[in-house]
Amino acid sequence: MNKNLLLYLAVFSLFSVGIYFVLEFGARLETDRSALRQHDGSGDVTITPPQRHQPEAPSGGISKILRENLENPLSILLLQVVVILITAKLAGSLFLKLGQPSVIGEMVAGIVLGPSLLGLIFPQALSFLFPASSMGTLRLLSQIGVILFMFIVGMELNARQLQEKARAAVMISHAGIVAPFFMGVIVSLLIYRAFAPPAISFTSFALFMGVAMSVTAFPVLARIIEERGMTNTYLGNTAIACAAVDDVTAWCILALVIAVVKSDGIGASLLTIFLALIFTAAMLLVVKPQLNRLFGGETGEKDSKGTVAGVLAFLFISAYFTELIGIHAIFGAFIAGVIMPPAPAFRSFLKERLSTFSSAALLPLFFVFTGLRTQIGLLNDWQSWLVCLGIIAVAIAGKLGGGMMAARWAGMSWSDSLSIGALMNTRGLMELIVLNIGYDLGILPGRIFAIMILMAIVTTCMTGPLLTVITFVERKSSGMIETHNQVSPSMK
Repeated sequence: MNKNLLLYLAVFSLFSVGIYFVLEFGARLETDRSALRQHDGSGDVTITPPQRHQPEAPSGGISKILRENLENPLSILLLQVVVILITAKLAGSLFLKLGQPSVIGEMVAGIVLGPSLLGLIFPQALSFLFPASSMGTLRLLSQIGVILFMFIVGMELNARQLQEKARAAVMISHAGIVAPFFMGVIVSLLIYRAFAPPAISFTSFALFMGVAMSVTAFPVLARIIEERGMTNTYLGNTAIACAAVDDVTAWCILALVIAVVKSDGIGASLLTIFLALIFTAAMLLVVKPQLNRLFGGETGEKDSKGTVAGVLAFLFISAYFTELIGIHAIFGAFIAGVIMPPAPAFRSFLKERLSTFSSAALLPLFFVFTGLRTQIGLLNDWQSWLVCLGIIAVAIAGKLGGGMMAARWAGMSWSDSLSIGALMNTRGLMELIVLNIGYDLGILPGRIFAIMILMAIVTTCMTGPLLTVITFVERKSSGMIETHNQVSPSMK
C-alpha cells in the first residue's frame, strides 16, 4: 500500500514538474512574436509592438460571476426543468389523492407556474424562471415529448378490439364528434366578432372550434377505466373502442382543418390533403409489412438499443414528413405508432422504454409551456366569464349528450349510456395538444385559449365524480329492486 502511494506521488510530481517547464518554455515563444511586421504602401517594413489582451478583472466580484452563470441559457433551462418536474410531481400526487388522474394535476401545475398565478403573485420570479429568450427551447423540448406521447397513443390502439365493437364504437364516437362539432360551429357565430383574431377567417375559426369541442382524451379515459376496474367489462371495452375511433376521426378532421388554414387557396389545401392521404396509404400498405419483417413480426422479441434507436429514427422521420406536408408532426408520430408490429411483447417493450421518459420528463414541460400561454387574467369582465361558462356548458352538452344518446340508441342501458357519455367527455392532454396547435397557427387568441384550457380541465375533472355518482345510483336502484322482489311475495 505504501509502495503504491509513493509511486503515485512520484508519478504525479514528475508530470507536474514536466508540465510546469513546458509552460515556461512555451511562454518564451511569445517573445519571438513580440513584433508584428506590417508592410506599408512604399514597401518599408514597420514594426509594431504586440498588443497583448489582458483580461479585465470582473467588476462586482463573485456576485457578478454568479449572476452571469445564473443567466446562462443552459443554467436557465436546467432550473426550469427542475422546477417543472417537482411542481408537476407534487400537483399530480395531490390530485391522485383527490381521486383525479395525475394528468389533471400536471395541467393545473402549468397554470400555477404561468402568468395566471405565479406571474400575478410574484412576477419577478416568473420573468427570472421563464424569460422570453428561453421559450423557444422550452417549446421544442415540449414538442418532442408530445411527439413521443402520440406515438405511444398510436401503439395503444387495439385493432382487434375496434373490429369486435366496430358498429357501436363508430356510431357512438361519431355522434360524440358530430354533435359537439356542430355546437362548436354555432358558438363561433356568437363569439367570432368579439374574440377571433382579425386576420383569421370565420371558416378557419369555426372549424377549429368544432374540432376543439370534439376531442376525447383516449389515454386519460383508458387510465380512468383501469383505475376503476372496468378494463375487462363490456362498458369499459366499449368506451375504449369508442375513444379510439373518436381519436382517429378527430385527428383526421384536425389534419384537414390545418391543411385548409395553412394553405393559400383551395388548390393548396387539396394538394396538402392529397399528400396526407398518399403518406397514410404508403405507411399502411407499404411500410407496415416491412416493419413486421424488420422488427420481428409476431415474435416481437427485440430487446436491444439498436431496436429502440431504429424505432426512434423511424418515428422522427414520419413526424418530419407530415410536418413537411403541412399538417403537423404529431400525425406522423401517431401513424408510426399505429403501424408498429402488433406483437404484444414488442409493443410492451417499446412502451416501457419510451413512455416513462416522455411522461415523467418531457410532457410536464408541455403542460407548463401551455400554462405559460394561459392568461386567465384576460377574462377580466363578466362577458368573458359568461362566454367561458357558456362554452363549458356547450362542450358538456355536445360531447356527453351526444355520446349518451348514441349509446342509448345502440341498445345500452341508461346508466351505461350516461357512463359512456361521461367518459367520452374526458378531454385532458389531447385537448391541450389541439389548443396549442390552434394557438401556434394564430387561430385562437389569448382569451379563447384560456377559456378552452379551463373547459378541458373542468370536463376532465368531472368524469371521475360523475362515474361515482352513476355507480352509486345504479347500485342503490338495484338494491331497491332486490328488496322489492324479496318483500313482494310475503305481502301477497
